[in-house]
Amino acid sequence: MRGEERRQEIIKYISENSKPASGAMLARQFHVSRQIIVQDIALLRAEGYDITSTNRGYICHTPQCAVRVFYVHHGDDRILEELNLIADCGGKVKDVFVRHELYGELRAELNVDSRKKASAFVKGIQGGQSSPLNTVTSGYHYHTVTAESEEILDSIQEELQNRNFLAVPPLQPDQNKAGRAS
Repeated sequence: MRGEERRQEIIKYISENSKPASGAMLARQFHVSRQIIVQDIALLRAEGYDITSTNRGYICHTPQCAVRVFYVHHGDDRILEELNLIADCGGKVKDVFVRHELYGELRAELNVDSRKKASAFVKGIQGGQSSPLNTVTSGYHYHTVTAESEEILDSIQEELQNRNFLAVPPLQPDQNKAGRAS
């Protein structure tokens, strides 16, 4: 199980249970070390989940929301259109990240859930405060998007597809081998 999938299962588990879930129990359940669980909890907190550590384990106070990562591609001229599309459909763009061959994963929080925040972000870029993170990967990047339901995320995905924002994910090394003829 990949880290992103494991974190979604962890948040689902601690959100649905009224009793605290200990790090050791979560580590056994997900077949990872307790240190990995601690890192996962830190990442989930960074995504906005209100997780409390008690002497008996972790408790999530945040109502469960749907989360999905979208792999997208576009030029700088379409940043505002993309952010507005997601916000208009009821989503929140939690972050942007790229996977760079040399630097690894580079991530920045956005927390854009309205046209006003989208506009302010784009004005910062146009004003020269910074460059878009996707410039290091020729426009290819990922967004973690949250919404109140999977249906809203489905709608966002459909709109991203209709407006040609979605990119085809690159093959993983093990998929390249599986696809070759013997």
